[in-house]
This record gives sequence, C-alpha cells and structure tokens, in this order.
Amino acid sequence: MNKKELRAKYKALRNQLSENDLEEMSLAIANKVLALPIWEKTYFHVFLPIMEHKEVNTEFILHLLSGKDKEIVISKSNFETRKMTHFLLTDNTKIKKNEYNIPEPVDGLEVPVSKIEVVFVPLLAFDKTGHRAGYGKGFYDKFLSECKPETLKIGLSFFEAEEQIHDIFENDVKLDYCVTPNETYLF
Repeated sequence: MNKKELRAKYKALRNQLSENDLEEMSLAIANKVLALPIWEKTYFHVFLPIMEHKEVNTEFILHLLSGKDKEIVISKSNFETRKMTHFLLTDNTKIKKNEYNIPEPVDGLEVPVSKIEVVFVPLLAFDKTGHRAGYGKGFYDKFLSECKPETLKIGLSFFEAEEQIHDIFENDVKLDYCVTPNETYLF
C-alpha cells in the first residue's frame, strides 16, 4: 500500500477504538517502552497526543520519564516553515492547543536538537523495514533528519507493521524501534 491508502486505513481503524481501548493500549505500549535499552539516556522528546485523532496517549510514558528523572522535551510546530521548536517540559510549562488541536508549549526553555537522544515518534502506520507514514506534513521527517545519527527514533502504534510502504522517499527517516501493545519491532 502507499502512504495515502495507509493513512485512510489507519485513520478508520483508530476511529473504531473506544476511549477504554485507547487507554489500555497506550498503557500496554508504555509497559513495553520500559523494556527498551534507552534508560541510560537523558533527553527524551515526546509528542503530546492529538486526542481528537485518537493518537497514542503518551501520558503514561511521561510518567515513566518523570519517575526516572529524565529531561522531557516537547515541541511547538510552525506551519509556515514546517519546523518544530523544542522546549523543556517543566512544572511551569503552559500547554495550549494550536488551531490543529495539537497541544504545544506556549514558551519556555528552548532545547537544541543536538541534545535530544531519544524521540518518540507519532505515526499512522509503519512497515517491517522501519519506514512510517504520518499525516503527510513532513514535520517529523524534517526534525528527525536534524537529529544526530545516534538519536534513537521510536515509533508508537496501536497496530502492527504493514509488510511494506510502497512510496518511500529519499528523505524519509527510518525508525530504530516501533512499539505496539503486543510487540516491539527492532529495525
């Protein structure tokens, strides 16, 4: 399947999930994240879910990171430049939804991309080689291409891998892992 077909398929599948499904599956994903070999790292970038799109609820992962005294980084998106600015999540961080319902920090302490060691990546679908299909705006591909080569890229998905995404582009950045409620994929 190509990315357009996968987006339609997985948006429809997500829409069938109940609030209870979302919570249980998000918790199962967080429990699998606990087993990843990432805990010696310090700076973790986490997306805040668009609940209207039924994205993986990263609240459980935020609790894990906080409990392990990790530095948590969240982003603000600029839709004109297609760039993300990254901020440290602190007790004082004010979060506000933008016009696309994406929860974002209002302001705060900016974190350079070079400091980020682990990125939890939102996606709609992924394949068995580590390629992903997001919403198609390119924010994460641009951001991930700016990260250091050793930065770990971890996709989070409610669903298992597709065999292959057919329309992969040169600048698509592959995942290192993808975590689902049932399985952890290593690429």
